[in-house]
This record gives sequence, structure tokens and C-alpha cells, in this order.
Amino acid sequence: MTEHATVKATLTSQAIETPSWAYGNSGTRFKVFARPGVPRTPQEKLDDAAKVHEFTGAAPTVALHIPWDTVDDYAALAQHARDRGLAVGAINANTFQDDAYRLGSVCHPEAAVRRKALDGLMACVDIMDATGSRDLKLWFADGTNYPGQDDIHGRQDRLAEALAAVYERLGDDQRMLVEYKLFEPAFYTTDVPDWGTAYAHCLKLGPKAQVVVDTGHHAPGTNIEFIVATLLREGRLGGFDFNSRFYADDDLMVGAADPFQLFRIMYEVVRGGGLTADVAFMLDQCHNIEEKIPAIIRSVMNVQEATAKALLVDRAALADAQRTGDVLEANAVLMDAYNTDVRPLLAEVREEQGLDGDPMAAYRRSGWAVKTAEERVGGQQAGWGA
Repeated sequence: MTEHATVKATLTSQAIETPSWAYGNSGTRFKVFARPGVPRTPQEKLDDAAKVHEFTGAAPTVALHIPWDTVDDYAALAQHARDRGLAVGAINANTFQDDAYRLGSVCHPEAAVRRKALDGLMACVDIMDATGSRDLKLWFADGTNYPGQDDIHGRQDRLAEALAAVYERLGDDQRMLVEYKLFEPAFYTTDVPDWGTAYAHCLKLGPKAQVVVDTGHHAPGTNIEFIVATLLREGRLGGFDFNSRFYADDDLMVGAADPFQLFRIMYEVVRGGGLTADVAFMLDQCHNIEEKIPAIIRSVMNVQEATAKALLVDRAALADAQRTGDVLEANAVLMDAYNTDVRPLLAEVREEQGLDGDPMAAYRRSGWAVKTAEERVGGQQAGWGA
């Protein structure tokens, strides 16, 4: 197989998971903006996700968020997904929107609150069993705002106890993906603030515990690709939450703020074998002022473009330059790949799959936005409700 054919084959097999919540209404701390045609139910979210997959050919799974996506029959919801050519992806546990969690969830100083949070996590594993989901994704808003508010050491003990209980509940083919975030909503200490904390807990738990890298959850200037390379090297990179940031956890479309960073991350994924490992490539975005489905399509395309450029890096030439200490040549090899226009290549890949080479144009022509705006009238639109 030629190098060109190998690149195309890899791009054809790439899968990017879309998040159910990105199809609903979202906004800022001040206002959530409603749009016509926004889904009202988890089933309608899956209907929209099916359109993303239909036009990109690269988004076959959808992450759910509990309790945002609560239904009476999860097996039926999984069948609804299958009927539309999809599968249920990661189950995301929400332990941050109940009044009881004002001082934390699994790290809360009161045992009764910790029990409530743990019960919620166990219920998410039940949902995994019912839907066939492989991954439980855990992000905790737990932390403190003031020095002395709670015992830092003790909160880590409580976190470890909860994670161990959930880990024990997982099936042999299921995983726990532990996410981290530098700050927000806690401002003094966050109980899982960085990849090192997440990694330390995962090491103690066992091989079914992996780290999730959210590209918006780091301090300014953090070298995210170094984190990716290290976790891949250690066999502990479970997945990504792809988005973009200018200032904090902005949750903008992936590649929008710094496409070069996305390319650098994807190069380390390629270099470290992440495309063939069990790394989940997930989007975690909030589309506040833009149309939902086109924004998600664009995000999928942005990941594909960064991946294509990473695959085009002349690794032999790069290795030669690195070995001889030719700094400028090594950098030039990377930049040559980054500056390559890969859109024609990706259009070719899609057309060979029987898809339109331009997913955005194909979606616009489909009339789905007009159809849903006309049909989804009445009821409560999905969203954050602010």
C-alpha cells in the first residue's frame, strides 16, 4: 500500500464522538440562547447526531449526559441510536447540578451527600450496561473556594474511595475515564485539577482507569501535546474532549482558537500510536451563538484536517533532522505538513465512501434545519435552562 493510500485508509477509519449536549441550547452565565428546531428529547438529539454522521461518515457514536439525557428505557434509546446508524458512546455523569453538591459531591464533607453522588455514578454504570456503552466519563466540579474551607488531604481520600467503588462495579469490557480541570467552579482548590492528579488515581485503580484530556482545561501556555505524549507512553490516555479556548474553559469549536495546537496534539497521537489504541476522540463543546449541527460538522472536519496533516509528517526526514541536531530542518518538516492543504484529500476520502466531498454544503442542501424548525414546535427544548 502506498503512503497516500495508507493515509486515506487511516482517515476513513477515524471515528469522532459527538456530545448530546452540544445539540441543545447553551449560552453563558447570563443567558442561554434558544434556536428553532433544537431537540426536545434525547431521541431527537440522536436524530440530529445521525445527520452529522450521515454527512461526515466519521461520527458514529454519541456521548450521553446523565441526568440531562434521562429516559425510562435506555435499551430502547440504544435501539433508537442503532436504527439511525449510531451507537451510544460514553456516559457522562453529572454530579454538579444538584443543590446537595454545593460543597462537593464525592468529596463532600458529609457522608450522606457522598452516598448520593456515588449512587448517581453507579446508576450511570447501569446505563452503560443497558446501552452497551464502554466508557464512564467522570468530571467533578468538587473543590473549595477558601483556604481552610475543607481538608485537602481528606478530600483526596474521599475521592479515592468513591473511584475505587465505581471501578469495582465496572464490567471487564468497561472503562472509567477520569477528567481534570484547572479551576472552575472551585477557585481555591479543585479536587482533580491536572493530569497528574488524574493519573495518580488511575494508577492506583488499575488498567480500566484512564485519563481524559480536555483541551480547554489547562493553564495558559501549558504544553498539551507533552501531556498527550506522556500519557500515551504510559498507556493511560483514555480519550479527548476536544474544544477550543481563548481564556478559560470556553468550549468553542475544536481548532477554532489554535489550529496549530490541534495539529501538534494530533501529531503526538500519531507518533504514539493513539490512532490504533483505545483512545476515544470526543467533542465537548457548547454552541452558544452558532447553529448546532453545522458547528458540530465543522468540528469533526477540523479534527479530520489536523489528523490528515499529522499523518503527512515525513517522520523519516524528521528523525534524521532530530538525530543530527538540525533544529531548523526538524521544525520545517513539521511546518511543511501543517501548511499542506488537506481539504482535497479529505474530499477524496469522503467521495470514495459515497459521501459528498463537502459535508457542510451537503447538510445545507438537505433541508434538515428547516424541517426540524417546522416540526419541533412545543415542548421543552433541551438545554441548560438558564
